Amino acid sequence: MMLDERGFDLWANSYDQSVHLSEESNAYPFAGYKEILATIYNEIRQKSAATVLDIGFGTGILTNKLYENGHSIDGIDFSAEMIRIAQAKMPHARLIQADISQGFPTKLTTKKYDFIVSTYALHHLTDADKPTFIKQLLDHLNVDGKLLIGDIAFKTQADLDHCRKESGPLWDQDEFYFVHENLAAALSDIAMIDYQQISHCGGIFDLSKK
Repeated sequence: MMLDERGFDLWANSYDQSVHLSEESNAYPFAGYKEILATIYNEIRQKSAATVLDIGFGTGILTNKLYENGHSIDGIDFSAEMIRIAQAKMPHARLIQADISQGFPTKLTTKKYDFIVSTYALHHLTDADKPTFIKQLLDHLNVDGKLLIGDIAFKTQADLDHCRKESGPLWDQDEFYFVHENLAAALSDIAMIDYQQISHCGGIFDLSKK
């Protein structure tokens, strides 16, 4: 069942441990999680004092590292409890509660960023909604800015289908996972897209506006 806001609030305190167990066993859905976050972190830290927007930052695992490294952080999350946990770690970050299924938050309409990042959040958007929201995000990048998405993702539809079959009853039918070949086709007119497969069920998209 898809989690509502209250569901995410209840999951907040155990979220990090849930991810850890899946990641350590190299299992769907979080296989490759640490490497995905580390790769995105290392990409951003090459630019000093970058402006960063984190979409769906959760308890702030990645965002807090960027915050500690001197970057300027804005963040969006669905869960008030996730925000409470993250704000305690990052008192000077601007963290906003918003539902990304309703589009880009109006509170940030005038802002532009060196990096917009999202890890394990955008799979809650349908395949039809992902390109529309990603186009909105690209419009909020500075010149030479990058959109970095780390998530449950596959290079081809066949790879996703194979993982679904192997995962059996563990597969979450209410989530919509990235397929590189499909996203690249949907955004070919406006974005340059690089994709790196990190694990059998996780990868990183590096997008910039054409």
